[in-house]
Amino acid sequence: MPEVFTAYVRIVDGFNRRVGRIVMYGIFVLMGILLYSSMSKTMFLPAHWTLEMAQFVMAGYYLLGGAYSLQLDSHVRMDLLYGRWSPKTKAVVDVVTILMLFVYLFFLLYGGVSSTAYALQYSETSYSSWSPYMAPVKIVMVIGIALMFLQATSILIKDIAVAIGRPLP
Repeated sequence: MPEVFTAYVRIVDGFNRRVGRIVMYGIFVLMGILLYSSMSKTMFLPAHWTLEMAQFVMAGYYLLGGAYSLQLDSHVRMDLLYGRWSPKTKAVVDVVTILMLFVYLFFLLYGGVSSTAYALQYSETSYSSWSPYMAPVKIVMVIGIALMFLQATSILIKDIAVAIGRPLP
């Protein structure tokens, strides 16, 4: 494989590994918000922002962590036949299936960018009583989808390298 592909894989994998390792601590932020929500409902006036903020944090958690999940190959897979195949056969099948992922991510990214542009242009807010601005969570959404797109490209390069018999180091 040309050095540019190896460099791309190394850079994207390294970046997504760092982002994923940082984002995984977001679960503690989510736990803190939900703990505060429970405490505020029983001890003092309920906070109106906690449920929606927990949803925003969870969206950022799984969208920004999605590329790291792809990298670790920890997503859900039907393993009826796949586990018995040779690495080369797995790579060929993965090349085909990742092309379908590209189509899905393209439309997701297209919708995310247009939705983010709308939120920024019109200062879109949520319809809840808290009424937070939607742009920050939509920006995080677009970044997460873009990182998944980059990681899927990295995986495609690695699978092609295995399929042609020259796996990357």
